[in-house]
Amino acid sequence: MKPKRNIWLMYAIALLQGMVFYGPIATLYRQSAGITVFQITIIESISLALCILLELPWGIVADRIGYRKTMLFCCGLYFISKIVFWKATNFEAFLTERILLSIVVSGLSGLESSILYLSCNKDESQKVFGIYNYLLTTGMLFASAVYSLVIKDNYRAAGLLTVYSYGIAAILAFWLIEVKSNNGKKKKEITGDFIILLRQILKKKYFVLFLIGVALLNETHQTITVFLNQLQYVKSGLTDAAIGYIYIGVTLVGLLGTFSERLTRMLGTMKFTFILYGMSVIACIILGLTVNAYLSIGSIAILRVSFSLFQPLQMELQNRQVISQNRATELSINSVIMSCVGIATNLIYGKLADINSSLPMFTGSLMCFAGLLLIVIWHTNGKVPVDNNNLK
Repeated sequence: MKPKRNIWLMYAIALLQGMVFYGPIATLYRQSAGITVFQITIIESISLALCILLELPWGIVADRIGYRKTMLFCCGLYFISKIVFWKATNFEAFLTERILLSIVVSGLSGLESSILYLSCNKDESQKVFGIYNYLLTTGMLFASAVYSLVIKDNYRAAGLLTVYSYGIAAILAFWLIEVKSNNGKKKKEITGDFIILLRQILKKKYFVLFLIGVALLNETHQTITVFLNQLQYVKSGLTDAAIGYIYIGVTLVGLLGTFSERLTRMLGTMKFTFILYGMSVIACIILGLTVNAYLSIGSIAILRVSFSLFQPLQMELQNRQVISQNRATELSINSVIMSCVGIATNLIYGKLADINSSLPMFTGSLMCFAGLLLIVIWHTNGKVPVDNNNLK
């Protein structure tokens, strides 16, 4: 019998871990402690590099000690990382928080979905995943509303409330039931599969170009809508409370990603891709040119919509390219390749932002345009499997 209790506990954990009360002002929080934008992106790049290095070891550890113990450790370390962030006052402290977070993120990679999948009936899994992601977003929206209505400009209070929510989530993890079977592969087999698949993927040069093209949009969206957006809002004369409300609105706009499949069927894959990347290029150019609050908010929202609509499509395209039975491992390798791109783009955006806040916006438009060109090259020259959603 499936342990349904796990599903409800994971739902509660998702809701609580979505409550990052400092989310709307994460960059301003760090800047108030004397951290520059370039230092923030250095920390992000180190974090990405660690996630890459820890991806395979964590998979081996989870298979050896079980999913419940891994989840307990990660939730506990997540809680500790939020305490460090709350108390952080210098570069070293914020770097320590991000190192802890890297250990957590690489440990949770695939773990949450595995626990949910093994705790429900197979015909319920898509619904369960949908509710789980919905609750993550709900927690984020709730925390943003509390920040705007109650906390306002008290950054440290936002950090403390986040500590409380993650602490409760860590406690709930103790009631999870182990769902992993003991028939996992041995360490040497897992490592061997990873290395073989990595070599096979790197031989598909056009597909690697596709992954880089996807990563350029992903990282442009991540850097601008998570970090640089706050600098843009401040430049436009918006208050901290207003930034919180905008954060809620932009997050809600991201839910339009559910229309991705329908729009892909209507327009065709490549035409839809052209539109989304084109919208991103235009949004970045506007952000580089304007200090108008409405244009800034609209451009950030367009960038979020473009990213949200493209994610389901690019994941399907990645899945069509899978060449082995080890689907999860292969997709994990794709993620590693894209993360390598993120390490470089983070440093570029951060350095440019310290010079002039408009420079990374213009660079973002170039990155998105380059990403589109790489996807066109892949589509033109690569062997692309075709299914019912014909690539047009």
